[in-house]
Amino acid sequence: MKKRKTLQDLTIKDNFLFGAVMSVEKNCKGFLEMVLGFSIAHVVVSREKSIVYHPEYKGVRLDIYAEDENHTHYNVEMQMRKKKALGKRSRYYHSQMVMEALASGEEYETLPDTFVIFVCDFDPFGERLYCYTFGNECKENKKVKLDDGSYTIFLSTKGENEEKVPPELVRFLKFVTADLEESEGDFQDGLVKQF
Repeated sequence: MKKRKTLQDLTIKDNFLFGAVMSVEKNCKGFLEMVLGFSIAHVVVSREKSIVYHPEYKGVRLDIYAEDENHTHYNVEMQMRKKKALGKRSRYYHSQMVMEALASGEEYETLPDTFVIFVCDFDPFGERLYCYTFGNECKENKKVKLDDGSYTIFLSTKGENEEKVPPELVRFLKFVTADLEESEGDFQDGLVKQF
């Protein structure tokens, strides 16, 4: 029989603890600002938001769903194991997040920006980067952007390019990959201390 974990046995990788920590506005806002590099006045956070539009179609359960003062939508997912089609999964999440964003007669310009962020305890693309950021751009000329407002970010605990990302992001990702004993150490980081 499998022994049940107590709250003291959990690390941030555990879905329950991750959801509990990130559902606190201050923590979620701090995390988003660290990852995205811009200030957010406030966010409204929902934990394990289920979106099901029709029983015949696949619904989604978003680990952390937040919306800021500019109506930008954020989805943060903790991903412990590499699964197939993470790119297509992120595309589906983007589409579900804005399903009800436009009322009949509204202009497309009012469609909110969306960010889907996966925190991965593995390297999703094998390039040893801490952060992989995707937006839509022209294949023929990278300077031409589609500007559709959808961005997907994969954070990896297995990165090796510390000089290319903010030090607080590296400290956070080291905290994510830490085992129980290591996670109780001092990561010299204010956001990690909040967790």
